[in-house]
Amino acid sequence: MIPASFPSREEIARLTARMLLEIGAVHFNAAEPFTLASGLPSPTYIDCRMPISHPRVRAALMDFMAATVLREAGFEAFTNIAGGETAGIPFAALMAERLALPMTYVRKKPKGYGRNARIEGVMGESDRVLLVEDLTTDGGSKLSFVEAIRATGATCAHTAVIFYYGIFPETEKTLADHGVSLHYLTTWADVLAEARAGGSFDAGTLREVEAFLKAPRAWQEAHRRS
Repeated sequence: MIPASFPSREEIARLTARMLLEIGAVHFNAAEPFTLASGLPSPTYIDCRMPISHPRVRAALMDFMAATVLREAGFEAFTNIAGGETAGIPFAALMAERLALPMTYVRKKPKGYGRNARIEGVMGESDRVLLVEDLTTDGGSKLSFVEAIRATGATCAHTAVIFYYGIFPETEKTLADHGVSLHYLTTWADVLAEARAGGSFDAGTLREVEAFLKAPRAWQEAHRRS
């Protein structure tokens, strides 16, 4: 069902953060930092695949994403919803259902046999595609998916995610330089504020997380393992 009500951006950010905390998708550990895909340490980790197992949270988040995209990009901006392999696929399917649009998905690389395709489903030159993913950090992985979409002749000028780190200032510029606008529901700053309000973590952990969010590169360098 296409959303007919549009909560404020601030309310969407707060409620999204609350839901992610409630289902245990947010992890803070300053004493034993997590290792990110980049190999760098972080006192924060978020699992945005978890909402698919929580129907009420899943439904609310997809309503929020649909409302955000319609408000920020336009009501007739898209003709196709594409999910990035793998985490973006279920959310793209749910968004396509809400917006009554065809759904496709984009492989990280050609599958190596058959048509050797990166795009699965029907996508044509006239399509205006919204790329849906679970989250973005620096925006880099989005550009590979966008390039694959554009290689079909379709246009892709927008990507939507549930969670945006919001701590690396180059992210939105990197996407904008490639003609892509980012739409998101919540950030680490929103999650930290909601964690404080709800007493989800001890004060010391929250202080360390805040230090990381204010200067992530410096924090990572100081906590890099030899």
